[in-house]
Amino acid sequence: MAGQIFWKGYLKLSLVTAAVSLTPATTESSKVRFHVLNRKTGHRVESRYVDSVTGKPVSDRDEVKGYPRGENDYVLIEDDEIEAAGIESTRTIDIDNFVPAGSIDWRWYDRPHFLAPTDKVGTEAFCVIREAMRVSGVVGIARLVLYRREHAVLLQPQGKGIILWTLRYSAEVRDAPVEIDATAKADRKVLAALKAQIKDKTEEWSPKLAQDPVQRRLKSLLRAKEKELPKRAAKSKRAPVKSTGNVINIMDALKKSLQSEKSGTNRR
Repeated sequence: MAGQIFWKGYLKLSLVTAAVSLTPATTESSKVRFHVLNRKTGHRVESRYVDSVTGKPVSDRDEVKGYPRGENDYVLIEDDEIEAAGIESTRTIDIDNFVPAGSIDWRWYDRPHFLAPTDKVGTEAFCVIREAMRVSGVVGIARLVLYRREHAVLLQPQGKGIILWTLRYSAEVRDAPVEIDATAKADRKVLAALKAQIKDKTEEWSPKLAQDPVQRRLKSLLRAKEKELPKRAAKSKRAPVKSTGNVINIMDALKKSLQSEKSGTNRR
């Protein structure tokens, strides 16, 4: 199922510009999600911030972010100050640099998106940019504000389109904890036996190989539990109110009511 477009803008390389859209290439919509309920009442439970010392709820206007600089000592920072530190969201993917295709380690790849032209006029420009990168054996690097943060993004020609990857920040990428000795040699007999096993187990890629067994078992469990529950009684429809055929003018009724009250007051 095709995903929903969540960003529209322009792809620009030098003097070539194309109107484009972004669609996430992955989704978690099929993942089983649960609400937290009160077992006694069956009502949903709300989460609230409470003061860690007094235990009293904290109102939204009293909530503020704090950066710890010592024990029970914080630097306070307001939401508007955090927003001001970010960059202004733009609607243009301006390719600034190119790097050889395949030169970026897999650890840097974050979220994939489909980048596609949105109109016939921009399709030609889009295809020119895509093919220029493909024949040059490079991928493009740009910057873009997505998910409320500025990201470095990678543009990779793929088939008839372009895949746009958000890249992880440098502080998030770690080196391998153990260096592997490249000079170590494998036993020939063991290697031959493993190669034979690998050949027997090699097959064409299929999405079934990446299914989530836990989600599948949870869905089966939920279906079984639903069958055990008593069926809810259908809500009875209210019988339509029969019209008496008399149409009452509200203003006339109000005037009559006021007149009757006035006459009753005068009699006293």
